[in-house]
Formats: sequence, C-alpha cells, structure tokens
Amino acid sequence: MRKSSLAVAIIGTVALLGSSSAAFATLPMQKAAKDAGFPAANCQYCHVDKLPKKGAAENNERGKFLEEMKAKKGAKEVDVTWRKEYVEKK
Repeated sequence: MRKSSLAVAIIGTVALLGSSSAAFATLPMQKAAKDAGFPAANCQYCHVDKLPKKGAAENNERGKFLEEMKAKKGAKEVDVTWRKEYVEKK
C-alpha cells in the first residue's frame, strides 16, 4: 500500500510540473527572442506585468499571439521565432 501511494504521489507531481511548465515564459525564451533580433528587454515584451507570477501571468497582444500560435501548431511550448509573423498594432 505504501509503495502505491508513493508512486501515485510521484506521478502526480511529475504530471503537474510537466503540464504547467509549458505555459510559462522562461529566461531561455527571452534570450532566444533577443538572439532572434527582438527587443525583449524584460518580461513585458510578451506579458502585462514586469515580473508575472506563475499561474497568474497575463499576456499582452504579443504574448496572446504566441499562445494562439502554440495552440494552432499543437506545440508543447512557444517558439519565439513565430514572433516574426506578428504584426504590431499601430
């Protein structure tokens, strides 16, 4: 009984971490955006808040576009190079 409870707890933790990590931006994403030539100086390049809280991050128009592309392409995480297809609103 104890082994099965431990296994369930481990599987649950891994599933939770795996499902939530794809939804959040990371410093490597920001670096990749900079390397691709985008002026991603901080999190506000794609988010409303300067330091968005995990689970409560609100995307700005760029971030919403990238999330839509992620869903459209069925990707696990956002590819910052999709940003090239985004047209800034004037």
